[in-house]
Amino acid sequence: MSSFNIVKQKEGHFVVEGELTFFNLNKKTIASFDFLKSEQKICIDLQKITIADSAGLALLIEWIKHSKYYATELTFKNVPLQLITLSKLGGFDLNQYLIS
Repeated sequence: MSSFNIVKQKEGHFVVEGELTFFNLNKKTIASFDFLKSEQKICIDLQKITIADSAGLALLIEWIKHSKYYATELTFKNVPLQLITLSKLGGFDLNQYLIS
């Protein structure tokens, strides 16, 4: 079982590495939400995600929900195709949070 990490690259820019799957997202994942309080604008790069499933999409949605609570402008880039497909199938518009 692999894990995932959130790595701060520079001010307001984070990279998520590893797997965003049901098997490695747990209660410890909730601690990952603290980074959403660190900046007014945050961009999360998902290019280094090796695999993702519906739990990964749920995590992105929770990050969006918490960013609104913290009044943080949140965007994602390099979102894996499987997460975009899952969001469309689930009726969630992820496009408004995507940047090139």
